[in-house]
This record gives sequence, C-alpha cells and structure tokens, in this order.
Amino acid sequence: MIELIELTKSYGRVRAVDDVTFSAVPGRVTGFLGLNGSGKTTTLRMLLGLTRPTSGTALINKVRYRELNHPARQVGAVLEQGISHPGQSGRAHLMTQALLTGAEVSRVDPLLEQVGLEAAAEQRCGDYSLGMRQRLAVATALLGDPPVLVLDEPANGLDPEGIAWLRELLRDHARSGGTVLISSHLLAELAQLIDDVVIISHGTVRYAAPLDELYGSASSRLRIRGRDPQLLSRAFEQAGAQVGTDGDVLAVTGLTPEDAGEIAFEAQVPIYELATDSPNLEQIFLDLVSAAAPAAAEEEVR
Repeated sequence: MIELIELTKSYGRVRAVDDVTFSAVPGRVTGFLGLNGSGKTTTLRMLLGLTRPTSGTALINKVRYRELNHPARQVGAVLEQGISHPGQSGRAHLMTQALLTGAEVSRVDPLLEQVGLEAAAEQRCGDYSLGMRQRLAVATALLGDPPVLVLDEPANGLDPEGIAWLRELLRDHARSGGTVLISSHLLAELAQLIDDVVIISHGTVRYAAPLDELYGSASSRLRIRGRDPQLLSRAFEQAGAQVGTDGDVLAVTGLTPEDAGEIAFEAQVPIYELATDSPNLEQIFLDLVSAAAPAAAEEEVR
C-alpha cells in the first residue's frame, strides 16, 4: 500500500508540492494525473526517496522507502528512461540489475520474453528504440517480483500494440493483489486501465476518488447543431444552460435532450444534430485543472 500524508516540497519560496495526501491500495490501479510542472514527478521522487520532502510523509507498506528491507523486491519503479548503459545488451543490463538488487537471475530470460524483447536480448541498449527502452525499464522494475509498482509515463514511446500490452500487464498485476500507481498524459488510454484517479494541479491535489465517482460527478454535454447557432445559444442560456461554441456546433450543459429540443422548437430553429457527449477523462481533467488555475494564481499573488 502507498500512503502520502501532507507531503510538501518547497524550493525557496516556491512550493512545488503542497500538502499532498492520497493513497493507492492493493488490487487497484491508481492514475496520477497532472500537467507538466504540476508537481507529479516531484511527488513520485519523494515517494521513492530520491527527493527529500520539506514536510509530510510518504509510506510504502507503512514505512519510508529508505527503511524497506530489500526495496527492489517490494517496489518496482519506472521514473526515467535511459537507465541502462548504452553499451550493454538488454540481457546484460537485467543480469547486472539482478545481481545489484539481489533479484533472482533466473527471472531475466522470462522477463525479456514477457516484455517482448527476447529477439533483441543481445542487442546493445544504445541501439534500442524509445519503445524498446521503455519495455526494458518495465522489465527492470519487475525483476524483484515486487507487489508495488510506481510508474511515471511508462507508455511513452510505445506503439498501440505496446500500450495494449502494458495495460494488460498492469491489470494482471492488480488482479493478483498488487498495487499500481501510474502517471500518464495519455488520458484516453489511462481511462481504460485505472480504478482510482488522483488529479494534481499547481502542486495541490484537486481530486482523489474512484474513477466511477469522477464520471458520476461530471455533467453530460449536448452537442447541438442548428440553422441559427446564435439564436439557439441565446435561447438555451435564457433557460439557464451553459453554452460553448466553435461558431457552428454548440456544447450545452444543464439541459436534457428533451428540454433542448423543446426550446429549439419554441425558438423555431431547425435542428440538424442533437447528441449527448458522455463525460470523458480528458475533458473532466481539463475542466478541473482550468477551474483550479484562478485559485492558484490568487494564492501566488498573496
């Protein structure tokens, strides 16, 4: 289990991470979402003992990372690419890591097969593609057969087949009772994988809950296209709806499809298209981050 309790990191007067509190539990995949510069990677580095927090606590199985016995057997992490020596082969890299961490050397060849690198096992890591290096990083994280996985952008560089492979690997890990904490900017892919979601913006957690609850809290939008978009927009706003537009198509929240149809009929505007856009993770994330931006700017002014 992963627990972050009031975790804070300051660089002078700047708080890169501010009072971050959330948990990731066994049997579930937790997605950690944030824009570049939101404090996401700094938080993960504090969790793994690579950056010292200013205050607060980061625990893995109730202890700090540096207090773990045989940490590689308890936590597997992917934080950065390029962790392998470019002159080593993929197999030599994993053999070296196994010897350094006390992992079973016998796991090397099965892992190379598991991550799809068996044909490139003797190839120099410097000649690996970005996706191949990412697969090798995942294999390195799995060497000690750890119950906890902490992955920062692990799908970076993977093709669609590789992303599907990674998704199934992490789901299997969670189904077997493991804990997975993963950050990614590929929100559409992440939505197919995660059970719980944590959204961080300007160093502060804005939302932490099961993904189903996040979807349930979001309003569906209507996509409406008609003969006179401006007249339709005024009619919908007078009915209390929020309306956005690209000039042709209206994005309407606060109305049911039935209400929107009746309002358009009363306004005598023919409708060419009326569809419901179900909430998606990307849009919900952007809405939450956008809503948080003014508050963060006000705090900086203070």
